[in-house]
Amino acid sequence: MEKDWVIIYTTNKSYQAEIFRNVLSDHEIESFIINKQDSSYKFGNIEVYVKRDHVLKAKMLVKEFES
Repeated sequence: MEKDWVIIYTTNKSYQAEIFRNVLSDHEIESFIINKQDSSYKFGNIEVYVKRDHVLKAKMLVKEFES
């Protein structure tokens, strides 16, 4: 993975990661998801990454999304 990508959001629910990824897309922020959950027992995290250039705007969106 490139060094330009930063974890901006972590959750244990895949639907929340997808919804947040759509929020980022609506604000023209490129992102991707890495699912680190165990497939059998569903423990672990799902991480949403954005490029370093968009971290500040994405963090503001995280605060709005979580409230």
